[in-house]
Amino acid sequence: MRAVIFDEFGARPEIRDVPDPAPPPGGVVIRVEATGLCRSDWHGWQGHDPDIRPPHVPGHEFAGVVSAVGTGVRGWRPGDRVTAPFVCACGRCPACLAGDQQVCERQTQPGFTHWGSFAEFVAVHDADVNLVQLPDDLDHPAAAALGCRFATAFRAVVSQGRVAAGEWVAVHGCGGVGLSAVMIAAAAGARVVAVDVAPGALDLARRCGAAVCLDGAALGGPGAVAAAVREATGGGAHLSLDALGSHATCAASIESLRRRGRHVQVGLLPAAQGRPALPMDLVIAYELELRGSHGMPAHAYPELLRLVTAGVLRPADLVTRTIGLADVPGALTTMDGPAAGGMCLIRP
Repeated sequence: MRAVIFDEFGARPEIRDVPDPAPPPGGVVIRVEATGLCRSDWHGWQGHDPDIRPPHVPGHEFAGVVSAVGTGVRGWRPGDRVTAPFVCACGRCPACLAGDQQVCERQTQPGFTHWGSFAEFVAVHDADVNLVQLPDDLDHPAAAALGCRFATAFRAVVSQGRVAAGEWVAVHGCGGVGLSAVMIAAAAGARVVAVDVAPGALDLARRCGAAVCLDGAALGGPGAVAAAVREATGGGAHLSLDALGSHATCAASIESLRRRGRHVQVGLLPAAQGRPALPMDLVIAYELELRGSHGMPAHAYPELLRLVTAGVLRPADLVTRTIGLADVPGALTTMDGPAAGGMCLIRP
């Protein structure tokens, strides 16, 4: 199969013919119809994930068709249209048995623990736990957006953030996951303040339902951003999300909150880049709540899919660019700069 592969961290990826994956016991091989290009893939290429061992094929949010089934798989067969969370759970550890597959103790992640979906085929382990059947009227490009960014934002806003109608929600960083969070919070009846440094990203945030858009570049540092959010919301957000993952956006998100507000960290903060300094004085004085959010388990997808098929949520609206495998090396290696917003999808 054709795949995007890199031999060393930070070295430019190449398109090569590599061996097709074989279905693992209990797993399947999926023919990739669409896959997303995500900032997490950039982190992996940079060497920020300890599970990756080059040579490596990135890619972790995808949709496609089951092409081969391994021994022991009960619920799936070739031809099924599917997607999967980026965290593929074992289904047997204490976390999984408690329903928390997104923090599985023995999780696998295509594109991280093994070769991923920037290819014509990708293997998925423990298929009966992790595959999600796609509705007939949901096409592969829209479904590919669900596996990481949209599903991650959905759980971050709804489950971890406990959004309520009428609340103020601040979203720091309007890339794919941030715009998803804006759309989801607005659909839940919240009033959303979107923060980004790119005018194009803020334009998309308005179209996704943001009531207020703030240009972080014009405002300056985290303190000024937080002050602007507090002013726009009459005292601070009830819920704030760092959807980018930087020391500055994390601090600004926490400082944006009103008393007893809730911060959810969604963007990655790799240990290799150092630990962020957090305003713990405010956390104590305001009794703030700080939570992480790490994807969404397959069993939680039906609620999200119901809202998508009903047209309440529109992940396809966030797809602003579609490329082929040949375009991936250039796109991946330039993801460290500000983007125009939206999602980039790959059609192998």
